[in-house]
Amino acid sequence: MFKHLLVPTDGSQLSDSAVERAIDFARETGARITFFYAQPEPPMQIYGDGPVMDAHAPERFAKLAQSRADETLGKAVEVATAAGVAAESRTLVSETPYVAIIGAAEAQGCDIIFMASHGRRGITGLLLGSETQKVLTHSKIPVLVYR
Repeated sequence: MFKHLLVPTDGSQLSDSAVERAIDFARETGARITFFYAQPEPPMQIYGDGPVMDAHAPERFAKLAQSRADETLGKAVEVATAAGVAAESRTLVSETPYVAIIGAAEAQGCDIIFMASHGRRGITGLLLGSETQKVLTHSKIPVLVYR
């Protein structure tokens, strides 16, 4: 059975529900969890005749993203610990979250990725896809999708 889950989270309501279910799953199977948050990269600065963005914006963006990651991961670890599940967390800045998720699962030695489906539909889903879909199609590690 599975012994080490990677649980990507972004702090959304659906992601929080997946975190709760992953904790239940881990408790029932005796597994441990590594929660993962893929931080977005700072937006590119655009220059014209003069800088369009403040030169300190990327630094402020990075601090805000790190703060959001710390808050989201801290909450997940706290809930898991209260439920008696061993848990730790990792975060990484990446422009391609699905690559970061798969890489984190491999680096941490996880034997399953347990993640929420954010399910874009219609033309948006066709054009953009979803990180869950990308993880499903690129991961060699089994993926359990919570809906």
